[in-house]
Amino acid sequence: MSQRKSLVLACLALSALSVLAGCGQSGGNAIAADPPSNSNSSSTSGSTGDPTGLTQNWDKNLPSGSRFTVLTAFNNQAVRDNETGLVWERSPSSSTVSWYDAVRTCWQRQVGGRMGWHLPTIEELSTLVDPTVPATGPALPSGHPFTNVIASTYWSTTTDVRVPFLPTQAWEVRFGIPGQVGDSGKDNLQYFWCVRGSGNGDKYK
Repeated sequence: MSQRKSLVLACLALSALSVLAGCGQSGGNAIAADPPSNSNSSSTSGSTGDPTGLTQNWDKNLPSGSRFTVLTAFNNQAVRDNETGLVWERSPSSSTVSWYDAVRTCWQRQVGGRMGWHLPTIEELSTLVDPTVPATGPALPSGHPFTNVIASTYWSTTTDVRVPFLPTQAWEVRFGIPGQVGDSGKDNLQYFWCVRGSGNGDKYK
């Protein structure tokens, strides 16, 4: 009798498993799991947040309304360029310094409670230029969220290596001309704008 009872209980257990398995098939009553969410992200169309799915591949050409995102994670002190993935100071320094001091200052910079900043390469700095802006500038895209940008010359970290004597000079962007690229002696006093991300460890000569 006990063997028959055990056999019946085993059959009931198998039947219950079969019913549960059937609920997972299409047309059943299975409940789909919610996709994982990212609580630190928001749409790129907003003015603040941390957009998802953006990489530094430089293959985008975004309208001004969705190009820049003010980052709340950096206390609104940094701006992400959604075209390049680079993160810029929202309000660059209003002081002029030599190239050497600009390099060092960016290395030591804390913006929004984060370090890891550097002086941008000439390619990185040039991505901010809107060459259609009339002279006097600053030559930045319309609707940008930056503050305290001077219509003047900003250092890049890129040394001029066209001929042997030019390593004493570095490339610069002239946001007031507008957006002209040139070079100056590294001892000259000019503005600087620190960036986070990308970069090239071999650029300091």
